[in-house]
Amino acid sequence: MRIAVLDDYQGVALTSADWSDVTDHPRTPCTVEVFRDHVSDPDALVQRLAPFDAVVVMRERTALPADVLAALPRLRLVVTTGRRNPSIDVAAATAAGITVCGTDSLATAPAELTWALILGLARHLVPEATAVRDGGWQTTVGRDLSGHTLGLLGLGRIGSQVATVGRAFGMDVVAWSRNLTPARAEAVGARAVPLDELLATSDVVSVHLPLVDGTRGLVGERELALMRPDALLVNTSRGPIIDGRALLATLERGHLGGVGLDVFDEEPLPAGHPLRTAPRTLLTPHLGYVTRDVYATFFGGVVEDVTAYLDGSPIRLL
Repeated sequence: MRIAVLDDYQGVALTSADWSDVTDHPRTPCTVEVFRDHVSDPDALVQRLAPFDAVVVMRERTALPADVLAALPRLRLVVTTGRRNPSIDVAAATAAGITVCGTDSLATAPAELTWALILGLARHLVPEATAVRDGGWQTTVGRDLSGHTLGLLGLGRIGSQVATVGRAFGMDVVAWSRNLTPARAEAVGARAVPLDELLATSDVVSVHLPLVDGTRGLVGERELALMRPDALLVNTSRGPIIDGRALLATLERGHLGGVGLDVFDEEPLPAGHPLRTAPRTLLTPHLGYVTRDVYATFFGGVVEDVTAYLDGSPIRLL
């Protein structure tokens, strides 16, 4: 059985877990081939994957829509890191007899990166660190978080952890999602408020919603205009939740004090994309889940999934 591991950017898939249960399986020993580059063209992707029986994908880095799956008659198993991957057409895979499995994940890492972005923007860490290296000293004035308002779009596993840290910093935490109840918000020290009120009153707005039809483009031109002129906006969830064109226009006209993005409409972000040079931004390349503990959880789960499939009892089916 031949297994392809896609988009292993750092080249750590095979060292993040012990793959011997797969490569030395008593009945079906497997070979594992790792690809560190990203292939977005569907035809090129099909050509790459044609010789393989199983594919391991990292979150939504590579899409497996119905037409790609239909062009891979040899494929029998897809394993994605995490328990949800909307870029895989699970229904089409099931219809084609392809088993799709997921893994466990950790919510701590993206919550921690959220605060890295908030603090980086609030205290101008990148320009100040750059200034020191260039011989400068104290070029900006930072802003306080204590006593100010943190607005969270989404209060699930990740948003709740961000709320807890916000409270520890002495912030007033407000939150919104379509199904959020006052009791749920109060349980993590937040107040449930309407969306427009959150945007208009928050000093920092952080996005922690899943990307579904109801959240795509949720933060558009109208919503950005509601925000305070010096507010900070952070997104470590999914890029399309914020309207990209509206965000660029907002930054260009001087509205918003800073924007921290770990996620984008297109990933990897093209070299010439205007966000790369947009003012008052702090950009990271979707690092929210890129930590040692998360990768150990992901690839340890991949090994468990493949082994269970080889044993005839698939686990964590999607």
